[in-house]
Amino acid sequence: IVFSIGHGFNSGVSGMMFIPIPIGGLTACALYVIYFDPIYQVAVRYHHPLLPPPEHRLHTTLYGAVLLPIAFFWFSWTSFPSISYWAPMMAGFPLGAGIVLVYLGLFSYIIDTYLASAASALAATIICRSLFGAVFPLFANQMFEKLTPRWAGSLLGFVAVAMAPMPFILQKYGPALRARSKGKAPDDY
Repeated sequence: IVFSIGHGFNSGVSGMMFIPIPIGGLTACALYVIYFDPIYQVAVRYHHPLLPPPEHRLHTTLYGAVLLPIAFFWFSWTSFPSISYWAPMMAGFPLGAGIVLVYLGLFSYIIDTYLASAASALAATIICRSLFGAVFPLFANQMFEKLTPRWAGSLLGFVAVAMAPMPFILQKYGPALRARSKGKAPDDY
Protein backbone atom coordinates (compact mmCIF):
# COMPACT_ATOMS: atom_id res chain seq x y z
CA ILE A 1 0.00 0.00 0.00
CA VAL A 2 2.76 2.46 0.91
CA PHE A 3 4.99 1.80 -2.09
CA SER A 4 2.52 0.63 -4.76
CA ILE A 5 -0.37 2.99 -4.08
CA GLY A 6 1.33 5.83 -2.19
CA HIS A 7 4.45 6.12 -4.35
CA GLY A 8 3.06 4.55 -7.53
CA PHE A 9 5.69 1.82 -7.90
CA ASN A 10 5.02 -1.35 -9.86
CA SER A 11 5.16 -4.68 -8.03
CA GLY A 12 8.81 -5.30 -8.97
CA VAL A 13 10.05 -2.00 -7.58
CA SER A 14 7.73 -2.33 -4.54
CA GLY A 15 9.31 -5.68 -3.77
CA MET A 16 12.76 -4.12 -3.83
CA MET A 17 11.71 -1.74 -1.07
CA PHE A 18 11.97 -4.67 1.36
CA ILE A 19 15.68 -5.32 0.68
CA PRO A 20 16.77 -3.50 3.89
CA ILE A 21 14.93 -6.11 6.01
CA PRO A 22 17.24 -9.04 5.12
CA ILE A 23 20.25 -6.71 5.20
CA GLY A 24 19.29 -5.75 8.77
CA GLY A 25 18.83 -9.43 9.61
CA LEU A 26 22.23 -10.37 8.18
CA THR A 27 23.84 -7.49 10.07
CA ALA A 28 22.24 -8.76 13.28
CA CYS A 29 23.55 -12.28 12.57
CA ALA A 30 27.05 -10.90 12.07
CA LEU A 31 26.72 -8.86 15.27
CA TYR A 32 25.61 -11.99 17.10
CA VAL A 33 28.66 -13.94 15.92
CA ILE A 34 31.16 -11.12 16.43
CA TYR A 35 29.86 -9.53 19.63
CA PHE A 36 27.20 -11.50 21.54
CA ASP A 37 28.52 -15.04 21.16
CA PRO A 38 32.00 -14.18 22.53
CA ILE A 39 30.30 -12.64 25.57
CA TYR A 40 28.36 -15.86 26.06
CA GLN A 41 31.55 -17.93 25.70
CA VAL A 42 33.10 -15.92 28.55
CA ALA A 43 30.04 -16.80 30.66
CA VAL A 44 30.46 -20.48 29.72
CA ARG A 45 34.08 -20.45 30.89
CA TYR A 46 33.18 -18.54 34.06
CA HIS A 47 30.43 -21.02 35.06
CA HIS A 48 32.34 -24.16 34.02
CA PRO A 49 31.65 -27.05 34.71
CA LEU A 50 28.01 -25.94 35.01
CA LEU A 51 26.06 -24.13 32.33
CA PRO A 52 25.53 -20.38 32.58
CA PRO A 53 21.98 -19.36 33.52
CA PRO A 54 19.74 -19.13 30.44
CA GLU A 55 19.29 -15.39 31.08
CA HIS A 56 22.75 -14.90 29.58
CA ARG A 57 21.10 -15.64 26.22
CA LEU A 58 18.67 -12.72 26.50
CA HIS A 59 21.19 -9.94 25.81
CA THR A 60 20.31 -9.84 22.12
CA THR A 61 16.58 -9.61 22.86
CA LEU A 62 17.13 -6.50 24.97
CA TYR A 63 18.39 -4.67 21.88
CA GLY A 64 15.83 -6.23 19.56
CA ALA A 65 12.98 -5.25 21.86
CA VAL A 66 14.04 -1.62 21.48
CA LEU A 67 14.64 -1.79 17.72
CA LEU A 68 11.24 -3.25 16.78
CA PRO A 69 9.01 -0.40 18.02
CA ILE A 70 11.44 2.15 16.57
CA ALA A 71 11.20 0.43 13.18
CA PHE A 72 7.40 0.25 13.23
CA PHE A 73 6.94 3.90 14.18
CA TRP A 74 9.66 5.01 11.75
CA PHE A 75 7.95 3.17 8.90
CA SER A 76 4.48 4.33 9.91
CA TRP A 77 5.13 8.03 10.16
CA THR A 78 7.37 8.28 7.10
CA SER A 79 4.87 6.43 4.88
CA PHE A 80 3.25 9.60 3.51
CA PRO A 81 3.41 9.83 -0.29
CA SER A 82 4.91 13.31 0.11
CA ILE A 83 7.95 11.87 1.95
CA SER A 84 10.72 10.20 -0.03
CA TYR A 85 10.34 6.43 -0.35
CA TRP A 86 13.83 6.10 1.16
CA ALA A 87 12.53 6.94 4.64
CA PRO A 88 10.00 4.09 5.03
CA MET A 89 12.25 1.75 3.06
CA MET A 90 15.18 2.26 5.45
CA ALA A 91 12.94 1.47 8.43
CA GLY A 92 13.26 -2.11 7.23
CA PHE A 93 16.88 -2.26 8.42
CA PRO A 94 16.12 -1.95 12.18
CA LEU A 95 13.04 -4.13 11.64
CA GLY A 96 15.12 -6.97 10.19
CA ALA A 97 17.82 -6.54 12.84
CA GLY A 98 15.26 -6.43 15.66
CA ILE A 99 13.46 -9.55 14.46
CA VAL A 100 16.68 -11.55 14.22
CA LEU A 101 18.03 -10.34 17.57
CA VAL A 102 14.79 -11.24 19.36
CA TYR A 103 14.51 -14.56 17.52
CA LEU A 104 18.07 -15.70 18.22
CA GLY A 105 17.96 -14.68 21.86
CA LEU A 106 14.59 -16.24 22.65
CA PHE A 107 15.30 -19.49 20.83
CA SER A 108 18.61 -19.86 22.66
CA TYR A 109 16.88 -18.98 25.95
CA ILE A 110 14.18 -21.61 25.39
CA ILE A 111 16.75 -24.26 24.52
CA ASP A 112 18.87 -23.48 27.57
CA THR A 113 15.83 -23.32 29.84
CA TYR A 114 14.19 -26.60 28.83
CA LEU A 115 17.23 -28.66 27.72
CA ALA A 116 15.75 -32.18 27.40
CA SER A 117 12.30 -30.95 26.38
CA ALA A 118 13.58 -28.05 24.26
CA ALA A 119 12.20 -29.57 21.05
CA SER A 120 8.67 -29.50 22.47
CA ALA A 121 9.07 -25.96 23.78
CA LEU A 122 10.41 -24.78 20.41
CA ALA A 123 7.58 -26.59 18.61
CA ALA A 124 5.04 -24.72 20.75
CA THR A 125 6.62 -21.37 19.84
CA ILE A 126 6.74 -22.32 16.17
CA ILE A 127 3.05 -23.24 16.22
CA CYS A 128 2.14 -19.89 17.81
CA ARG A 129 4.31 -17.97 15.34
CA SER A 130 2.86 -19.93 12.40
CA LEU A 131 -0.70 -19.24 13.54
CA PHE A 132 0.00 -15.51 13.63
CA GLY A 133 1.71 -15.80 10.24
CA ALA A 134 -1.32 -17.58 8.79
CA VAL A 135 -3.99 -15.31 10.30
CA PHE A 136 -2.40 -11.87 9.92
CA PRO A 137 -2.56 -11.77 6.08
CA LEU A 138 -6.30 -12.38 6.30
CA PHE A 139 -6.88 -8.90 7.74
CA ALA A 140 -3.64 -6.95 7.16
CA ASN A 141 -4.73 -5.26 3.91
CA GLN A 142 -8.07 -4.21 5.39
CA MET A 143 -6.32 -2.94 8.52
CA PHE A 144 -3.88 -0.81 6.51
CA GLU A 145 -6.67 0.49 4.25
CA LYS A 146 -9.08 1.38 7.08
CA LEU A 147 -6.54 2.73 9.57
CA THR A 148 -4.09 4.14 6.98
CA PRO A 149 -0.47 2.99 6.99
CA ARG A 150 0.33 5.53 9.72
CA TRP A 151 -2.10 4.15 12.28
CA ALA A 152 -1.93 0.51 11.25
CA GLY A 153 1.86 0.59 11.58
CA SER A 154 1.54 2.49 14.83
CA LEU A 155 -0.80 -0.20 16.14
CA LEU A 156 1.95 -2.74 15.47
CA GLY A 157 4.41 -0.36 17.09
CA PHE A 158 2.23 -0.11 20.21
CA VAL A 159 2.06 -3.92 20.40
CA ALA A 160 5.86 -4.00 20.12
CA VAL A 161 6.12 -1.37 22.88
CA ALA A 162 3.80 -3.46 25.08
CA MET A 163 5.96 -6.55 24.48
CA ALA A 164 9.32 -4.75 24.81
CA PRO A 165 9.56 -5.17 28.61
CA MET A 166 9.29 -8.97 28.34
CA PRO A 167 13.01 -9.70 27.85
CA PHE A 168 13.86 -7.30 30.68
CA ILE A 169 11.32 -9.06 32.92
CA LEU A 170 12.73 -12.47 31.96
CA GLN A 171 16.23 -11.17 32.65
CA LYS A 172 15.23 -10.12 36.17
CA TYR A 173 12.66 -12.74 37.17
CA GLY A 174 13.71 -15.65 34.94
CA PRO A 175 15.47 -17.64 37.68
CA ALA A 176 12.41 -17.42 39.96
CA LEU A 177 10.06 -18.39 37.11
CA ARG A 178 12.26 -21.32 36.11
CA ALA A 179 12.38 -22.54 39.72
CA ARG A 180 8.56 -22.78 39.73
CA SER A 181 8.30 -24.48 36.32
CA LYS A 182 7.47 -28.19 36.08
CA GLY A 183 9.45 -28.41 32.85
CA LYS A 184 12.59 -26.85 34.31
CA ALA A 185 15.98 -28.23 33.54
CA PRO A 186 17.88 -30.15 36.21
CA ASP A 187 20.00 -28.14 38.62
CA ASP A 188 22.68 -27.39 36.03
CA TYR A 189 22.83 -23.69 36.77
